[in-house]
Order: sequence, then C-alpha cells, then structure tokens
Amino acid sequence: MGTAYKGKRAAGYSRRSKLLLAAAAGAVVILFVVVLLLLDTGKAGKSEEDNPSLQTPSETEKPAVSTPEFGSVEPVWEEEPVIPQEEEPEAPTEEEEIVYEDFNPGAVEGTEPSAHMLSTEILVDGQIVTDYRAEDPIYFDVGSKYAGLDGLFTFRGDNFRSGSAVGTANLSTKTFGEHWTHSVSTLAAPDGNVWTGCGWTGQPLIVNWPKETRQIMNLYDWAKEADELIEVIYATMDGHIYFMELETGRETREPLNMGFTFKGSGSIDPRGYPVLYVGAGYASYEGAARAFAISLIDYSVLFTFGNGDSFALRDWSCFDSSPLVDAETDQLIYPGENGVLYLVKLHTDYDETAGTISMDPEIVRWRYQGLRSSTTSYWLGMEDSCVIWQSHLIVADNGGYLMCLDLETLELDWVQDILDDTNASPVLELEDGHPYVYISPSFHLGWRSSGTAEVPIYKIDAETGEIVWRVDYTCYSESGVSGGVQGTIGLGKKNLSNLVFVPVARSGQPEGGILAALDKETGEAVWEKELASYTWGSPTIVYDQNGDGYLLFGTLYGTLCLMDGATGEILDTMDMGAHMESTVAAYGNHIVIGTRTNYIYGITLE
Repeated sequence: MGTAYKGKRAAGYSRRSKLLLAAAAGAVVILFVVVLLLLDTGKAGKSEEDNPSLQTPSETEKPAVSTPEFGSVEPVWEEEPVIPQEEEPEAPTEEEEIVYEDFNPGAVEGTEPSAHMLSTEILVDGQIVTDYRAEDPIYFDVGSKYAGLDGLFTFRGDNFRSGSAVGTANLSTKTFGEHWTHSVSTLAAPDGNVWTGCGWTGQPLIVNWPKETRQIMNLYDWAKEADELIEVIYATMDGHIYFMELETGRETREPLNMGFTFKGSGSIDPRGYPVLYVGAGYASYEGAARAFAISLIDYSVLFTFGNGDSFALRDWSCFDSSPLVDAETDQLIYPGENGVLYLVKLHTDYDETAGTISMDPEIVRWRYQGLRSSTTSYWLGMEDSCVIWQSHLIVADNGGYLMCLDLETLELDWVQDILDDTNASPVLELEDGHPYVYISPSFHLGWRSSGTAEVPIYKIDAETGEIVWRVDYTCYSESGVSGGVQGTIGLGKKNLSNLVFVPVARSGQPEGGILAALDKETGEAVWEKELASYTWGSPTIVYDQNGDGYLLFGTLYGTLCLMDGATGEILDTMDMGAHMESTVAAYGNHIVIGTRTNYIYGITLE
C-alpha cells in the first residue's frame, strides 16, 4: 500500500515514431510519382470501367425494421440500397496516463464507527472470530473493467453503480419509436399479498453472449445459431425469469419458474460464465425468501443461502440487492436485508467444452448492530446494492447508516449517519483520482416525522465519510410507499459530466416529484423539473455520438419520459398504461422496462 494505482491505456505511437512514419510515407509518394512519369500514358490512363478497383460496388440489401403492431415480436424487413465504402484506418492517438489514488479510507471526527455502531461480528466455519484476514483478498478495478463481455451484468452496470446504459444511441428525432411487449403474470403470497408485473428495482440484465457459450445453454436452436444474440434477462415479481432477444422480444428460451417474487435485478457472472445470481424479495409458498445461484446451462440451482440463517439478527431473508462477483478471486459479495453481508468463495468449476459448471461455496458472514437499530424502526438490513472500490465496500442500510467496510479485515473504516431508511444505492465516482459517493435516503413515515420531512442528497468523501455537500428537499410519505429518494442517483458523463440527477419522490405534492440536476462540485441545482407523478426508478442516461445525454424514467401515472439532460426539457413521452417502479435498461438504441401491470416493453429510440 502507499503506491498510487495507475490505470493505463494504449499509449499509441510516440511523436518520434509518427515523424519516422511521415518521412517514410513521403518517400513512397515521391517514388510513386517517378514511376508514373516513366510509364506509357495510355497504360497509365485506364478508365474506371477497365479498373475493377475503381468500379462502383453493386448495391446490396440492408435490413431495416419497420414499425410492428403493438405486441409484435417479429421484425419486417424493407429493402434499402447501401453502397459500401472503404473505411479509413484510425490514426493512433496518444492518451494521458490515468492515475488513481490508492484507496485507504479511515474515519475522522464524526465518522468513527464507534459513534454509530454497537457491534460487528464475523462468522467463519460456524464460529465467531475476533481476528479475521481474508486468505484471498478481494480487489476491484474501476467500474469500466467490471465485466469481460458486453452488456449490463448487474444493477447500474458495474461495481461503481455508474449507469444502466451500454454503448451509444444514434438519435435523430429524439423520440420513442417502434416497440414490442412480453406479458408477465402474477404471484400470490401466503399472507394474501399478490405480486404483479415488474417492481422496484426491476432493472433487466442484458448480455451479448459469445456463440461458443450459447451452444451449451438451453437456448432455442435459432438463438444458438444466430450470428449475434443480445439477450434480455428479466427476473419479475410473478416468480418467473424471462429470456428475450433485445430487438424483437422473441423468447430465446423457456421462462424459468422459480416460484419466488423477484424485486431486485440480480446479476450475471461478469466472467461470462452462464450463471445468474438472484434473490427473492418476499416469502412464497416455496418457503422463506433466499438467494440463488442458477446455472443458465440447464436451469439447475447451484446453491442457495440466506434463509433460516441463525447468525442473522433480523428474520427477514430477502435480497433486493444486486450482488457483485470478484472475477480474480472467484468470490460473490451479497448484502442481505437480514443485516448479514455474505462473502462467498464459489470454487467454480466451469468447462465450456464439456458444457458443465459446478460450485462448492464457502461462506463468510459479517453482521452489524447499529446504536439505534431496532425491530420496530431503523431496521437492520441492506436493501441497496453495494459499491466496491479496490478492497473496500460501501453500502447503506435500512437504519440510515452509510458504511465503508475493509473486505480484507472486515473492520469498518468509517460510518456516516444519513438519517433515514435508505433504499437507493450509493454511486461512486473518481474525480481527479479521488473517490466520492453520491447517496440519498427515503422518508420512512413515522420514524423522523408523521407529516413531512427533509430528505437530504449527499456528496460524501469516500476516504473519510465526511459530507462534502448536502441539499435538502421537503417530502411527503405514505406507509409502505415511501417518499424521498428510492431511485439511485444518475451520474452524468461526457457532456453532462458536471451533473448528477436525483429522482425525489413525493416532493412538491404528495403524489408528485422532482427530478433535479445538481452540480457535482457545489450541489446547486442547475435545473429542476417538477413532475405530476413521482418516479421510483433510477434515471438511465443514454448518450449520442456528440456526447449529449438524455434521461429515461417511468412514473407512477404510467408515463415513460425522454428528457434532455442538459436542460430538463421533456422531448417525448409514452403512455405505458400502468405505473412503473423499475429502472430502464438501455443498449444502443434499444431500451427495456417493465410495468407493474404485467408487461415488459422493448422500445427503440429514434
């Protein structure tokens, strides 16, 4: 420790190399001119008809999708002539070396763990231990290096929770275009609750599977044989996991019926292994909620955990969190709503040639007890998805604590009081190499107030847990349907790199909301958009070829919005016919989102 970590990119050619190349190219040009002068003029003056390399290429057909009827899943191709053109090779460029600080977090006055925590404990091999050091230390690189394949492998994309969009959107009219739908059913729970459609957080996962991997999975033949398959994987509240092709919504394999309500997004193994990690959000007739590791080769359950855990101080074995996998050490990191953090050494044995995968998990458990935690208010439990930078995990809990944990020793680095039940996930960004976290709680009715309350949005120094700035919004709430910030803060990049986007529910009016663009440096509002109905979804930001960003989110009243991120202007809306809690997933020009009344939508951005 103590040496700065340097994230290097290809440096390209040096200036000296470029000069040598330029001189060589000039010599070639001079020689070529001399040869032309010596040649016979008749031979040197061949027409285009005589020279095949100069002839206009024959026209080819390029498929273009026409707008299908509502619910259609098959595209209709139209003929469109395209003349292929030679692409000029990109010139190598020199890029500056990116230097990150070594992350050594520690408490300062006010963020000492002892000021907020009653105790923490670690369980290894069934025994509580007082001195722990990881045999195989976890270490995460920057978020852009999280996954080895193309896609969205976890909630908000990576270990920084930096966004739910992949690639660039080629936008012209900046409107919603054609769409497909896929139906979702309902699931009744033993206590009489009926769960419908797609809930919070409900962001689908998207994977561009290699053809070799597809051959061993239980995909339909057409999906195995396709030149490319971009698969949408959606765990929903009706107990099923659905698998669809991104552009058409066509099912790629049979839905998997697990019989448990899934609220959170789950995660695909970032190594490209065909494994889905997903947690139930509620008990069902199948038993208590729990977490699963599911083989996407044959749908076998590789292992489960979390239910009936006697180490947990809270009997609520639900998992709305979206876990992370450390590819280098083969470990799963999964926070639970029972107040236990599960560190699972998977011992994965994956043989793609043979088409087999198995796991033999060893689980280390960590739990905490806050000074104000109780069974009636400020509950134990982590409902959000954690951030991990290098070997430190940052996560918030239902009791209003934001915690930074050393994964090598399982000792808390710092704890910050963020006041209230926190469902939104922290978002981490490196700014001039230094890590900061953006986070905001909800407003749990009756804990701080039975009327209205201030809901703070924080920028926090991830080294110390200190508050850099705080901005408050007055919010209403309702029992079981909280106001405040439920959606994870959107992190602006490219031309929006000075902004963060915060969805504040039940602010302005009881069923209304505010979407605020705040300056990263000061916290001041650059713009605020008052909405007739609030959003629980996290704003998804897509970027066009110019680096301009556009926000996508759904509302309580069933309106899907496309918004200019720079100004807050709503560019287009789409009536979805039912309210939305889920977060949009975007891949290029295609987005996917589910509603609470039993439909998944795939929509093209134009």
